[in-house]
Formats: sequence, C-alpha cells, structure tokens
Amino acid sequence: MKTYLTLSALMLATIACKRKTDSVAMMLVAPKMMAPKPGTVRFPPPVVKADASIVEKSDAKYAVEAAPRAGQTILQDTSKKIVKQGDISFEASNIIATRKALLKYLVKFGGYADEDNESVDSGTDRKEYVIKARIPAKNFDTFLDIVSSGAVKIDSKHISVTDVTTQYIDMNTRLHNQKLLEGTYLSLLKRASKMSDVLEIEGKLTDTRTEIESEQGQLNYLNKQIAYSSLDITFYTKQIQHDTGNTASYRLGSAFSGGWIILQELFFGLITLWPVVLLLIGALIFVRNWRKRIKLRSKNND
Repeated sequence: MKTYLTLSALMLATIACKRKTDSVAMMLVAPKMMAPKPGTVRFPPPVVKADASIVEKSDAKYAVEAAPRAGQTILQDTSKKIVKQGDISFEASNIIATRKALLKYLVKFGGYADEDNESVDSGTDRKEYVIKARIPAKNFDTFLDIVSSGAVKIDSKHISVTDVTTQYIDMNTRLHNQKLLEGTYLSLLKRASKMSDVLEIEGKLTDTRTEIESEQGQLNYLNKQIAYSSLDITFYTKQIQHDTGNTASYRLGSAFSGGWIILQELFFGLITLWPVVLLLIGALIFVRNWRKRIKLRSKNND
C-alpha cells in the first residue's frame, strides 16, 4: 500500500512539473510569435459602427456584425516612400543623335516617354526637343548622370525629393477601413428581413464602394509616382550666328542676295498682275485691227 501511494505521488509531481515547464515555454515563445516583422507596424482594429437607424430597425443580433472581429489587426508597410521629380535643360552638339541615345537608354533602364516634342524657333534659328521621361526610381540617378554627360552646356537642373510615407500609410488605412465597412454592410444585408432595411443598407453599401474605388485610384496613382520618377529633358542646338560686319565679302553677298530678292519680287509681282497684262494685250490687238480696217476703207474710197 505504501508503495502504491509513493508511486502515485511521484506521478502527480511529474505532471505538475511538466505543466509548469510548458507554461514558462509558452511565455517565452509568445512574445516572439506576436512581434511584428521589421518594416511593419500593427494598428489597433478600427471601430466600425453600424448606422444607428439600421440597428434600431433591425434585430439586435445585427449590431454584433457591425464591428470587426476582436483582435483583428492591420499590417502596414512602413518602409520609406519617396517621389522623385526633376527637370534639366542643356545645349547639345547634335540633337538628333542625342535624342536617339536618350530614348535608347530610357528603354534600357525600363522607362518610357510620356511626351516627345520638337519645335523650331524661327527668330533664333534654334531647334529644340522636349522629352518627358518616366524612369524606375532605382535607375533615376544613373539615367540623370547619362543625360548630363551628353550636354555641351547645362543651363539648369532641378531635382526634388518628397517623402510620402505618411500619406501612403493614411491612404492605405482609409482603404482598409472602407473595405471592413463594406464587409459589415454585406453581412447586415444577408440578415435583413425588411425591405426598408434592405434598401437603406444597399444605399450605404453603394456609397462605401464609391469611396473604396476613389481611395484605390488615389493609392494606385501614388504607387505609380513612387515606382516611376519623372524627368523633363529639354535640349537644343547652338544658336546660328550671322555675319553682321562691314567686310567686302559681307557687303558683296548682301548685294547679290538683295538683287536676287528684288528680281523675285518683280517676277512674282508681274505674275500677280496677269489679268491686267491680258487686258492690255487685248486692247493693243483691238486698236491695231481697228486702225487696219480704217486704212483699208480709206483705200477703197479712193
């Protein structure tokens, strides 16, 4: 009997020690399991309240569905979000070759051109290109160095860097809350029994989905700005300088060019007056024939 009691006591002591060891192990492991990954932060679940008029009209069990599940958390990406924008204006020795090279490197680095415009200033005889480039953010600095290296003279260069991390987190959080609210209204809609409740919930659901589409569109646009930096590139040829001196060659060339211009003006002026010339020719022919007829009559009368 004593032996049996001794064995029972030893078994109970072993079980108690094992439970205590398991409890300590769980206390040590639990914080590691609950700790968020680096670069993320846990937000407390937003309190989403159902519309008071709907809850009052509906059964009490609907009110339970108006809040997110207990313990629900939002995992947010808190890594730094940067938007880069810039513009550069420079003189190029050969703008045709420069344009081809820039477009080639733009494609090579995974970018594209939003706009590619060409213009000529007749007053200064200057040809100009404007390229609005979008380049992946990771390749922005490399591409900017290549653009700068091809310049004969850089007139201006401006680069701006904007931190939009807070804006990104706020937009993402609002979008998440709107989606939770959409789920709440869908749950209420399944349980609604009165037509008035159904119509009211569907109206709220439509408004919520409109907000979701708006927030999602803004977030997509911000993501595109973060992923692709913008660079406005303006490059041109050197202005053509004309000889304005008083040298003999200059004066001789001016005389020839001036005489040629006068001759052209006279020629085109005569062409412009062709109806008058035809009328004069017709009048001369008429007068000549009239005089011939008069002379012929005079001879016949004699």
